[in-house]
Amino acid sequence: MTAPTRGHRATTTTVSLPADRRPSPGPVSLAPRENPRFVDAVRAGGATVVPLGDETRGLIWLSYTDTEGLALALERHPGIEWVQLPYAGVDAFSDLLARYADSPRPLWTSAKGAFSEPVAEHALMLVLSLLRVVPSRVQATSWQTEQRGLSLYGRNVVIVGAGGIALELVRLLGPFETRVTIVRRGETPVEGVERTVTVDRIDEVLPEADVVVLAAAATSGTSRLLDGPRLASLKPTAVVVNIARGDLVDTEALVEAVRAERIWGAGVDVTSPEPLPDGHPLWGDPRVIVTPHQADTPEMTAPLLAERITHNVRALLGDGDFAGVVDPADGY
Repeated sequence: MTAPTRGHRATTTTVSLPADRRPSPGPVSLAPRENPRFVDAVRAGGATVVPLGDETRGLIWLSYTDTEGLALALERHPGIEWVQLPYAGVDAFSDLLARYADSPRPLWTSAKGAFSEPVAEHALMLVLSLLRVVPSRVQATSWQTEQRGLSLYGRNVVIVGAGGIALELVRLLGPFETRVTIVRRGETPVEGVERTVTVDRIDEVLPEADVVVLAAAATSGTSRLLDGPRLASLKPTAVVVNIARGDLVDTEALVEAVRAERIWGAGVDVTSPEPLPDGHPLWGDPRVIVTPHQADTPEMTAPLLAERITHNVRALLGDGDFAGVVDPADGY
């Protein structure tokens, strides 16, 4: 008998809210449009689905671009006490979140952690492809005779970020016996890695890195975190992978680093600007892989988001054990 396909699983880190912080149980709406799969996910959690209105207590917001629509919905319906956002990153909603930084309602949750497996899988693909000079190979139109390529085994890997994507990538790197350093905002050590350092110490660890993976939230503190001087501090055999947000990297400095062959290569699923314009120097560079912000596709994310919605609807109606809680003051 053939074993069932595993599929991706969501990484779920929950926050058990005290009673005075829990949103009031009640009906749930989906906006700015309904989606049958996510309607079923709400019902699987035990809630009643209603049109957006005064009785709505939970709102599943299914647009990443219509931030003004969400702001208007909250203004018109102050009874909304919980909002589920559709993606892991919430930087598109940063201005709106800031308005509610000092307010206990609504409770905000995102999909953070839910999409960790597909994104970490994509990051590993980019790392391996760069080390094995795949960009140069696929662009070739004649047999290349120069012997080039590096192995991932035993390398020093620096991962910026300590969320679900970073932790899943650490797991995937296990068979390669890499030495992993996590760079994070707080001082809490990350289990299973060689060392954990705070972001103010990033300049200590970059010169030792063979691989740098950016997997941190986009905030004011991470804007252009990997700038010209930090790129210049890397080994000429180092590769840089960004599967977080384009703003974490100084794009012009990255272009110069690969053009001057100061680093081995770069793989970016996110860019600044985004979309990356036609004719941009990163396109077609034999040391660069650009993927169009598709480390996770709707086919991958839909069942994972549905799982997150069901979990959080149960939390709304039950014990307040929500997953993916967002701090509107911190912006992630």
